[in-house]
Amino acid sequence: MKIGGIPATEIAAQFGTPVYVYDAETITTQYHRLKNAFPGVKVSLHYALKALNNVNILRLLKNEGSGLDAVSIQEVLLGLRAGFAPEQIMYTPNCVDFEEIQEAVKLGVHINIDNISILEEFGHHYGGSVKCCIRLNPHIMAGGHSHISVGHIDSKFGISIYQLRHVLRIVQSHNMKINGLHMHTGSDILDADVFLRGAELLFEAAADFPDLEFMDFGSGFKVPYKEGDIVTDIADTGSRIAEAFQRFCDNYGRELELWFEPGKYIVSEAGFLLVKANVIKQTTSTVFIGVDSGQNHLIRPMFYDAYHRIENVSNLEGLPRLYSVVGYICETDTLGYDRKIAEVREGDILAIYNAGAYGFTMSNNYNARFRPAEVLVINGEARLIRRRETFEDLIRNEIEVL
Repeated sequence: MKIGGIPATEIAAQFGTPVYVYDAETITTQYHRLKNAFPGVKVSLHYALKALNNVNILRLLKNEGSGLDAVSIQEVLLGLRAGFAPEQIMYTPNCVDFEEIQEAVKLGVHINIDNISILEEFGHHYGGSVKCCIRLNPHIMAGGHSHISVGHIDSKFGISIYQLRHVLRIVQSHNMKINGLHMHTGSDILDADVFLRGAELLFEAAADFPDLEFMDFGSGFKVPYKEGDIVTDIADTGSRIAEAFQRFCDNYGRELELWFEPGKYIVSEAGFLLVKANVIKQTTSTVFIGVDSGQNHLIRPMFYDAYHRIENVSNLEGLPRLYSVVGYICETDTLGYDRKIAEVREGDILAIYNAGAYGFTMSNNYNARFRPAEVLVINGEARLIRRRETFEDLIRNEIEVL
């Protein structure tokens, strides 16, 4: 098994395990596949850097023409450090102090507001001098797991579409300039109709906002996690959305930009977590592969019940046997239940697929474990883009008072 043309076992031998490895070509291919899926309309992709925020990944996408979707002021700063211009960054916070929004205004990025009280405070401070976007909650249940469904009636995200009259009174009383409308319903969405139902709500709302420059439909396109997996038909979905958006623009009287905020779609398939089999442990009912990683490095299986394909790259032709792959954390720490994997020996290297999105960025130091290194394979070369943590990193911010 190769990553960007280089055998995974060679990468593991060179950089050690556990290690996150990303294929640059897959990232750029996914970016352009999505960018080109919406014929006839102006499309702007703002990569959701919460998925994977290494500066080298950000610069790779910047060079392809991407903008950024940031959900915290720290992510805004990461984007600026990577060389993005402020106008290329959309800042969509949730439940933050107003001072953070004021800092974002000073930095000059696009502001997206999802709370009526914050909208009113923003109008009081800035009136029409600073444009902003409004995130609406369409009350649509969508997504592959309850933790990633964010557009339903009980979600903390967005301003309810039923509160639109209140929103309009605030906007008009402060002479605010609303330059965009935004929605995001969830992740792992298969059906174009989910996007289109939400889009129709935004199209109706747009009649009351004469200064719009763009509409942002978030993201949530599903990628494959296993062989034969059902995925979003990007060509069909893109064509249908583009057609509906063009009709809207014709009725609105001028052409707006169509924005999306893909994260997982861009980087998930590009990433692999390479781990080493420490022990093979057989109990009365299960054969466990215990590896030198765990939920501290890849929390998605435990947090989202996410499926990640696991392959023994040291013994690809071995007889498939049934294993459960578990980590070294003192907790229920399962990366994969009852998987058929080519026979594993202690010391073998396993590759965990779809580790590019929400892998390293959600990693932590539980059990005082170090976070892994990151490697980017680009132009046929594997390059270290983040060093493995050390004990000094672990205690760097501690202050000894006893």
